[in-house]
Amino acid sequence: MTRKTAILAAAVAATISALAAPTAAQARTGTAAAVETRTGASSAAKGEVRYAWAKLCAKKGQEYNIPCGPWMVVMRDGTTRTVTDARVNPVTAAGKVDKELMSEFALSGDGRYAAYFRKSDSKLVVRDFATNRVRVLPGTTGRLPKGVGMDDVNAKLSYDGERILLDYSSGDAKLSTLLVDLTTGKVSTISPKLSVQDFSPDGRHLLATRSTSENTTELLVLDENGATTARRIVPQVIANNMPQAVADDGNSVAVTITTPSGKTRLRVYDLEADNVGAAVDVKVPKNESPYRLSWDASGSLTLWDLRNNKDGDTTGIVRRSLDPDSGATSTIDTIKLGSKIYMWWLPGE
Repeated sequence: MTRKTAILAAAVAATISALAAPTAAQARTGTAAAVETRTGASSAAKGEVRYAWAKLCAKKGQEYNIPCGPWMVVMRDGTTRTVTDARVNPVTAAGKVDKELMSEFALSGDGRYAAYFRKSDSKLVVRDFATNRVRVLPGTTGRLPKGVGMDDVNAKLSYDGERILLDYSSGDAKLSTLLVDLTTGKVSTISPKLSVQDFSPDGRHLLATRSTSENTTELLVLDENGATTARRIVPQVIANNMPQAVADDGNSVAVTITTPSGKTRLRVYDLEADNVGAAVDVKVPKNESPYRLSWDASGSLTLWDLRNNKDGDTTGIVRRSLDPDSGATSTIDTIKLGSKIYMWWLPGE
């Protein structure tokens, strides 16, 4: 089982610890190379990324794989681009290059933007694939804090790429998470005690969790300034299942549930009323497992499922629209995977 598969298995097992946001140090290795792709989109978008990936090679003299190629992005129009200025291997807090890991790479939900460390100066930058414009993050946020390596950073872009969240997994234990508005340059801080999950579709809300001293889980919603707008100790069915997603109302939280029989269900939690909606069966094949979930502005959901073989390796990714009321799904995109990728990344990660 690869390191990526182990992370995904933990998510499907729906443990409380699985709700913690993954760090950059947890390399998402997989068995994927883009040998075949197809899309259900009616028109191709030249500036939209379907997914990003980097090649793997066998470690000489060892029985494991390491990254051995540049970051690649597969575009909605069917072309593949090489992100030549993106750093592949991270520089650690000690100043050494770790050739067995990949540097951070994050895609916005709309697939237009990517955040990564620039090879030439090790600054954190955001690239617009529609214009190919690259800009450094504002102020000091483009550089790493003292004692933090590139492998200690987890970056997440909002759906439209206008905001970025920077979570530091090591160094000073009290180092705050940063929420950066890339349009205004404003930087807000979020307590390191919170595990921030994701943005709402409009980027104005953030879903976060916190483990309490009584072994319960508190769900919080933050605004675009990092201030708490809602919080609640949540029922077990919400706390112990994922993926989750918060809507633009800052109140409705969707969560997928994988039953012991392998079926997928959806519930919507009303945070203000502390009410868990009825379970809705989601119509997806049994050989797929929920991986990512997000609302859109119209009130529908997007569900990313993984297809795994009997060895637990990921062989495909399916993106579907999901009706939260009926559980009906419609395929938007299908990616068939091969065996030559060290790491892959989807829009919104």
